[in-house]
Amino acid sequence: QVQLVESGGGLVQAGESLRLSCVVSFHIFDGYAMGWFRQAPGKEREFVASISWDGNKMYYAPFVQSRFTISRDNAKNTVYLQMNDLRPEDTAVYYCGQYRDERWITTRRIPGGYRGQGTQVTVSW
Repeated sequence: QVQLVESGGGLVQAGESLRLSCVVSFHIFDGYAMGWFRQAPGKEREFVASISWDGNKMYYAPFVQSRFTISRDNAKNTVYLQMNDLRPEDTAVYYCGQYRDERWITTRRIPGGYRGQGTQVTVSW
């Protein structure tokens, strides 16, 4: 069974923080790079962050500007996205996904493998 289940979204005010989690089925997590992407209403999906299988290499979209941190706990089959200093323009549905080939994480493209259903993040003034 393929499962990627995101959680941690919500409604926050500008400047506040959220920590997103994505619990992934072992067979699509083990040995794979993972990433986060988002989609705002009326906009294209956009890459947010990616992380290698060993957690040593991370890549971010330029708009992150050091506000977000991606991490993973391979013992828990979970990938995280710590988001600080949130802005209204960060409002979107956030998804986690699998990279079938780890080389893709350097391209800053959205994950091409399995993806979750998303969690809503809403940031107000």
